[in-house]
Parts: sequence; structure tokens; C-alpha cells
Amino acid sequence: MLLLKLVLLPLLTKAEDLVCKLQGYPDISVFSKDGDIIIGGLFSFYTTFTSKRPNFTIFPEPTKCKSIHFREFQLSQTMIFAIEEINNSTELLPNISLGYKIFDFCANIPHTIRSTMALINGEGDGLFSNLHCTKPSTVLSVVGQASSSSMIGMATTVGPFRIPVVSHLATCACLSKRNEFPSFFRTIPSDYYQSRALAKLVKHFGWTWVGAIRSDDDYGNSGMVTFIQTAEQEGICVEYSESFFRTDPKEKILQVIKVIKKSTAKVIVAFLAQGEMIALLQEIALHNITGLTWIGSESWITSRNLATERNFKALGGVLGFAVVNAVIPGLKDFLFHINPSVAPENNVLKEFWETAFNCTLATQDMPTNMRQCTGYEDLRATKNQYTDTSEMRFANNIYKAVYAVAHSLHHLFTCRNEYPSDFNVCANKITAQPWQVLHYLKRVNFTSKTGETVSFDDNGDPVARYELVNWQLRDGIAEFVTIGYYDASLPENLQFTMNNVKIVWTHNQDQVPTSFCSESCLPGTRKAIKKGRPVCCFDCIPCGEGEISSINDSIDCVKCPVEYWPNQQRDHCILKDKEFLSYEEIMGAFLMVLSLMGAGMTIGITFIFYCYRNTPIVKANNSELSFLLLFSLILSFLCSLTFIGRPSDWSCMLRHTAFGIVFVLCISCVLGKTIVVIMAFKATLPGNNVMKWFGPNQQRLCICIFTLIQVLICTLWLLLSPPFPNSNTAYYKEKIILECDIGSALAFYAVLGYIGFLSALCFILAFLGRKLPDNFNEAKYITFSMLIFCAVWITFIPAYISSPGKYTVAVEIFAILASSFGLLFCIFAPKCFIILVKPEKNTKKYLMGKRP
Repeated sequence: MLLLKLVLLPLLTKAEDLVCKLQGYPDISVFSKDGDIIIGGLFSFYTTFTSKRPNFTIFPEPTKCKSIHFREFQLSQTMIFAIEEINNSTELLPNISLGYKIFDFCANIPHTIRSTMALINGEGDGLFSNLHCTKPSTVLSVVGQASSSSMIGMATTVGPFRIPVVSHLATCACLSKRNEFPSFFRTIPSDYYQSRALAKLVKHFGWTWVGAIRSDDDYGNSGMVTFIQTAEQEGICVEYSESFFRTDPKEKILQVIKVIKKSTAKVIVAFLAQGEMIALLQEIALHNITGLTWIGSESWITSRNLATERNFKALGGVLGFAVVNAVIPGLKDFLFHINPSVAPENNVLKEFWETAFNCTLATQDMPTNMRQCTGYEDLRATKNQYTDTSEMRFANNIYKAVYAVAHSLHHLFTCRNEYPSDFNVCANKITAQPWQVLHYLKRVNFTSKTGETVSFDDNGDPVARYELVNWQLRDGIAEFVTIGYYDASLPENLQFTMNNVKIVWTHNQDQVPTSFCSESCLPGTRKAIKKGRPVCCFDCIPCGEGEISSINDSIDCVKCPVEYWPNQQRDHCILKDKEFLSYEEIMGAFLMVLSLMGAGMTIGITFIFYCYRNTPIVKANNSELSFLLLFSLILSFLCSLTFIGRPSDWSCMLRHTAFGIVFVLCISCVLGKTIVVIMAFKATLPGNNVMKWFGPNQQRLCICIFTLIQVLICTLWLLLSPPFPNSNTAYYKEKIILECDIGSALAFYAVLGYIGFLSALCFILAFLGRKLPDNFNEAKYITFSMLIFCAVWITFIPAYISSPGKYTVAVEIFAILASSFGLLFCIFAPKCFIILVKPEKNTKKYLMGKRP
């Protein structure tokens, strides 16, 4: 320790020249009391000062402190109360008396350093000398110091001496850096947690577009950096981030007002110290800025001198996090029993009394307009920040800080060894050193009289707990109503909770105000960031085909599964309509009726032929082939029914193979009849015995061979690559086509090609025999029927390829029915006409007669 002081001595000696030039500052402590152990205290008893911010080019002007600060005075008395309470305790530090030395630092850094060195050197004048710096410190710990910037200077000063400092209000997260501030502790949470809590609060109410104003010091700058980082993670955009200090020129504050009026953000996060907020509120009232929702930091959110009816009209129902409030037993009575007689020579106490009662204690040179104080006025009759004990949040932090130091001293003097490093760290009231107090302060863990657990983490920070308060005007008085809590020790999803308390918004709005750069994108759309703008400024673009978004402000649209399609709003996927030719729809029912009608007509013709089977017109040209052809036509009409209905494995295999085989049977019969006609006329020539080579047996064999070839093709098709049901999602995006995949295209075209080959052969032969001499030349009708057959199937190919979905099946059914009706009417209708209408022509003589 001695070596460390010798190293710092030259630096402290040089600092003496600067510090001693500060004028207008009292050279003795404000409050002091002797004791076995002395605890130092630093408070800003004065609220304003006339110095300008240093520009580091000229020597700063002398500082003049003025205007007593009632709240700081209350805090100093809270420290005295806690020390007196400990001295009266028989359990904590028995037989040891605590004393105190409380200094004022006038709310600026130079005075903070001066007061700190006065505490370290144990001299009331606060000046430096080589002798002073070699003396041991008279304080084992320092309590107080509200400003983060001043605390940084103070902690930097006492850090090398390992004197523990416990702050009640310095919240800058930068003070948690243990390598820079090894002896710093605080009983107020770090702004790291408050900034994160503010971001979660903004997100909770759905605000995505906010403005930010901060103090231009360590408190505001550090806190705002964490807030902006957390806000970005939560999807919140900060439209602007302005800063100023209370001593800045008025133009700087007016620039902030200009930004506020110009912006579109309806929510403002004010991470300001109380002094900056007072300056800002003055300008807000002058410019009549209303209609905004303000979010405050703990520094000013529960300040009584800000929560006035006038400010409430400007700010409305402010929200913000405050340190936990508490009621300290006995403190209220202690505060009211103070009077100038306690310390007649204490100028600060005198000034406090004169300001509180608007009187003077001076007996000489008394102002003419000022009444004389008695010194025994009743403080209960006044209303100011000192007598207001409803908000004891910061006083409770002072109370806990003093007790934390006392507990560490108690552990030191009782040699409480709870950790291996605690061995041999023992002392008495004479030999105690600050570094020993620091050692035990790190391990403090106790429950205060207010029911709170007091402890510090590795960075010297307590557990972060806040109350969410809302300004609510009641009977002309703004009250701080607790509407929620934030506890960083809980799991993240439970840290922020809200009470069932009505929130008062700006101008008594019933609904939560909104603040956004772009309106929320509804489900069915996605966000598209505007070029050159923050991520919260976006356009809402409808999702593309086959895509949906089911939540608000979706970044991307997601594709529906293959079997699903977006609904009209494109906010969820629905099953695609499955399309196939069914019996229930009109087209399917119509084709089914045609099929059954064709089969019925064929059966009717078969019945007629059976009844007139012995007549010449039926017996002519092999009646057996006629009946076989009629049977195959019945199957042809019926096989078209397999194309209607939901495709299945069996229906897919049956429809194509049955169609192929039945049609080959039909064409084979027609081909046989054509050959028989031609052979019959050839056989009438003298010496021609051709009919013996194509008699009934040969005709049957020919039909069987033609049909077996098709059966063989279909069998190979079914064995190698059979048709199967398929869900076609490629043709239509919004619906699924249930169809039969042909399996092997080669087999399918082989079946059609074989039918086409037989049809062409039949057409050629019938065409060649169309002019044979006969009153009833069947080859002529076969030619017409095959002409219709070929025309239908030639037209079928492009129609089949181009028809979508169920219309493909309908075209195929139509082709089957058209060709079947063509064969039925062209071949059998003339015969039925003669049988039923012209029976006189149903004779062999007429049929064999020559045409003119």
C-alpha cells in the first residue's frame, strides 16, 4: 500500500495546483461525527452551479454552488439515521461505534475529486501535501454519490487505495467493469438492466417506432447504447437519438425540440438525469408539445418536483421504471426531529432551514422582507422533497448501503471465515484496513429491515428489480402508481409482469397509443423494407401464388405443401380441390347416360337380329360375325364407364386395356365382314373357289389372332409398367387432378397404333369393295363407319393432348362413344330399317338383284 501511494504521490501533487484554484467551496465536512470506524459520505447538497462545461483550452471558471437540494439533504440524514441505528444495535458491531464524515460535491466532477481526497487524507481542508498522502485513510468506506460521471472520477481516485465505494444512484453500466473500478459497489441496479427493461416495455405495448433523448454524460450515453442495442434485437427502430447537457446553450435544447416536433414517432424514451429533464420540460411547455407518450428512466420518473399538474398536462401519463420503494421504520420521525440547534455552526443546515421555512436565522444584517426563524419550526408543516416520505426509493438504497458496509465490518471483526480466501483476513477496530472491508463487502448477503435481500455479484451490482410506475393525476396531484414489475433474477419470460391496474395514457386515452413508421402488415402479406430506411419502415406486399403468411408483420411468405393451396386471403393453407370426372357432375352423368343408351341400343339391335336371324338380310355376310360385333360394341359402350369416377389401381389398369382389347375385337369383326363381302363377290366369278380359303373357321381364327395380339400387348403392358392413379399438381396450381398415368408410353401408343393399323386396313378394303354390284352392299356402309371411326380418332389425338384435367378423360370417352355409335349406326341401322320398315326388301332376290 505504501509503495502504491508513493507511485501516485507525484500525480496527486500536480493535481493540487488545479484543485486548489476552485473557489467558493466550504473547506470542512457538512456533517461529521467521531467514532471507532469512520464512514465517508458524498452528497450533492446544491442543485445548480454556474460553471460552463470545460473545453480543455482555457482554465475553467470558478464554480459557485447554490440552491439547496432537499432530496440530497434527506439522503444524507438517512445515512446518519442508519449509522445511529447500527450504533444502538446489540447484534451488529457490538461495542464498536461508527462515525461519519459527509461532504458536499456540488454536482460536478472537480468538487467530487476534491471531496474524495479530503476523505482519503482525513483533512477537513481537503488540500494535498506529501505528509497527508503518506497517512493512512481515516475512512474505511465511502457511501453516496449520485452522478455516474462524478462516480467514475471518484471510483478512479479511490480504486488504487482499495477503499470500497457504495453508491445509491450511480447506474452507468460502465461502472461494472471490475478491472477499471475494483472497489466500486452499488445498491441500485445497473442501467444495463434498466435499458433492457425499457426495450421490453416498448415491445410489450407494440411500439416499433420511437424517439430517444439522453443526457450527454456517462449516465445517458451508456444507458442509451444498451437500449438501442436491445431495441434492435426486439425489432424496435429508433427514429432519432438526441443528447444534451443541462449547461449546454439554449440552442442545443431548441434543436432537440425541433427534432421532436418534426418526427413521426409518438413515443419518446427519455434517458435523462433530473437536471436535463427539468430543462427539457421548460421548453416542451413553451412550445406546447403534447400528444406524445413519454417513457422515463429511474432518475426522474418518481421526482416530485417534476410530477406537477403543469408538467402532467405536457407529458400525460408517463411510464417508466423506478427502483423499488420501501418504508424504513423510524426514519420519518428522525427526519422531522432535525433542527439548527443540533449543529449551530453548520452553514448547510442553516441554509436548509432558512429555505424550508422562508426565513432567516441571522441576527444581524437581516433582509427587510425576510422574517426571523426561531430554529424550532415544525418540519411537518412544510411540503418539500425532504418532508415527502412517500417515495423513499433512493433513501432505501442509502440505508442498504450503510448496512452493507456495517455487515462487512462485522464479518471482519468477527473473523467470519466462509471461504478459503477469508483465512487470516481478520482485524480489530484499530488495525482495520479498507482492503479488508472490501474483501468482505464482496460476500455480503443479508436481509434488511425492509425485507430485501442485499448482496452483490462479481461486478459489485445488486439483483436488478424495478417497479413500473405510471403518472396518474388524482385531485390535481400526480401520483406514481405501480402497474408492473421487472425482476432480472427470474427466467427471461417471467422477468416483466403487469398488474391489473388501469394505465393512464396521454390526454386520458382509453386505448394504448400507437407508434409505428409503417402500419402492421396483415396476414397474407410480407414486409418489404424501403430502400434507405430503417427496418421498421416497409411496404406490405401480398404473398405470391402458393404462398401464405399467417402472422402480422411476416418477413417471408411460406409455400403451402404440395396438396395445399392458399385461401383467398392467403393467410392459411387449405386442401386443394381434387378434380376428376365423377358421376355426380353434369358432364360425367351425361357421358354415363350416353354410354348406357349406346349399350341399350346395341342390345336392342341384337334382340332384333336374334328375332330375325333366319331372314336373308341377317344371314347375309355371316350372321355370326354380326352378333360378335354387336357383343363387342356393347362392351365398348360399357368400357367407357370405367373412365368415369375416382381413379384407382384397378380402374386405371382396366380402362385402357379393356378399351384396347374391345376395340380390336370390334375392328377385327368389321375387318372380317369386309373380307367376307369382297370374297363373296369374288367367289361368284366362274372357276373362282376363293371362299373355301376364307370360310367361317378361317374367319374365327383371323378374329382370334388379331385380338390375341392386342391381348399380348396389354398383358406385357400390365406386367412391365401398368397404368396407375396419379395426383397431378403441375397442370393446375390451385387444384389436384386425379388421373391415370399410362405408365409405359410405349405400350399405350402400341395399343393405339395397333387399333389404328387394323382400322386403316379395314377402311382400305371397304373402300375397294364399295362399288360391288349388290342392292345391299355392306362394304359401302363399312366404309362410312370406318371413315367416321378414323376421323374421330385422328381428331382425338390433338384434343387429348390439349385438354386439361378431367376434360382429357371426357375427350377419350367421347371418342370411344362416337366411334362406337358410328359403327353401330352405319353398319346396323340400314339393316334394322329394312327389317322393321321395309320387310318386303328382306328377300334373297332383292339382295342379289342388280342395280340399274
